[in-house]
Amino acid sequence: MQRIQIRPARISDRDTLVQGNQSLARETEGLELDRQIVAMGVEHLIHHPELGQYWIAEIDRNILGQCMITTEWSDWRNAPMWWFQSVYVWPSARRQGVFRQLHEHVVTQAREQGVAELRLYVEKDNKVAQSTYQALGLAGGHYEVFEQTLGQS
Repeated sequence: MQRIQIRPARISDRDTLVQGNQSLARETEGLELDRQIVAMGVEHLIHHPELGQYWIAEIDRNILGQCMITTEWSDWRNAPMWWFQSVYVWPSARRQGVFRQLHEHVVTQAREQGVAELRLYVEKDNKVAQSTYQALGLAGGHYEVFEQTLGQS
């Protein structure tokens, strides 16, 4: 297998990222996301890197996977924490180290930028994803996530 390349997402990747996000929601939570809203959300993040960044894993311009990183400020650490979000690997590329490469790239970037901690949340019943994350050194934290939806979904 050729080496997987990791690069920042570009606006030309928008439709592929939208497709990945829709597939992720469908596969993990049985949700059908509104394509137009997701497209606007992806485009907004690409145009506002201060909010976060998408990373693309590809071989020969064939996109295999994606992840989005968003930033949270920690006053306790006086440093940023990064959250993995919208992690998706296309079915044909699974179990080939795609997320491992994305994770390694993000870890390198985080260390270079003084990030205190990497975090992610995973759907409670997604045991395959949980085992992948654990194999990469991520562990269940001591926090429980609570949510409150406000208006837009």
